Amino acid sequence: MACSPPPHLGTIAAQSNFSPRGPTPTPSTATGEHQPTSLRSSVDAPHLPLSYATGRTRTHSNALESDRYDIITIAAVANDAETIRVALRHGAKATNITSRYDGTALIAAAHLGNVEAVRVLVDAGAPLDHINNLHWTALLEAVILGDGGPRHRTIVKILLDAGADTEIADASGVTPLGHAVSRGYTDMAKLFKT
Repeated sequence: MACSPPPHLGTIAAQSNFSPRGPTPTPSTATGEHQPTSLRSSVDAPHLPLSYATGRTRTHSNALESDRYDIITIAAVANDAETIRVALRHGAKATNITSRYDGTALIAAAHLGNVEAVRVLVDAGAPLDHINNLHWTALLEAVILGDGGPRHRTIVKILLDAGADTEIADASGVTPLGHAVSRGYTDMAKLFKT
């Protein structure tokens, strides 16, 4: 017997700004801002079964909401490793290109310092060296947008141990190591030299 979604959520397919083919934006204000979809809201409910968030079919597992985020990216931003695992088991892909930056869930998690999400995504085969439209990889974002602290150092180590390419530079030709040095992230810079 099929499981019904909680009454307050409905299904994504029923939302006016969401479809399995991608976003159908629905402006919420005169400025054109978009309302969160039930996909984003479903991740805010800890470990909600993916079937509730996806309309109970695999067709929706890789769908994008109005900001071009899929469920994996939304969960990565929230550092919700369990939702990422559930989504992966239900057919979502860690390799999807998402967001207005043409990035990945791994890039989003790396720049936010979301260690558990990065671990799950790396284990799931997320592309380590994907370059977004800012010309940044997950490794570059962990350094450039990170604070050099323990969470971002851990992410740099995870990415390096997984084989991320340290020679991919940003659009100005600066490598992740170069950014770490220029920011005074001495402990992070040491990770590139070991």
